[in-house]
Amino acid sequence: MHADEPHRRGEEDEDGGVYPAFSTLCERHGLRATPQRAAVYRELRGSADHPSAETIFRRVRRRLPNVSFDTVNRTLLTFASVGAAAVVEGFGDSRRFDPDTHNHHRLVCVKCRAIRDVRYPPYDDLPVPPELTRDFEVLGKRVVLQGLCPLCRQGPQRG
Repeated sequence: MHADEPHRRGEEDEDGGVYPAFSTLCERHGLRATPQRAAVYRELRGSADHPSAETIFRRVRRRLPNVSFDTVNRTLLTFASVGAAAVVEGFGDSRRFDPDTHNHHRLVCVKCRAIRDVRYPPYDDLPVPPELTRDFEVLGKRVVLQGLCPLCRQGPQRG
């Protein structure tokens, strides 16, 4: 799948299905419900590939050719600041965004940088060493597993 092609979560209805949730989000956080924000929200909520701002920008630009990268990037950061998206931890690449703000962990391919969400309750229950909690208040835990995805493990196809 090409980076410009959205990897869909399958949660949209025939009209995009995100506008009521988007409208509620804007009202709750005092944000103006602009067409640009709605388009960014639609693309992010429909993505399962943890897209970068650049990827969302290219996808949104198909519907709104005059939207700027800065608008898309600031909108994604705004969504992250109000809890509507999460910023994916850096791996030396562009910052990426996750529409799933529920507790979960990640598998990251070290070759192609694909990211897959993982829900595994034992990871949620990993103990935090007491010496860390004396000086530091731990607010959350996330396990990130690094390896090779199935496509990268196969390597180039021989024909």
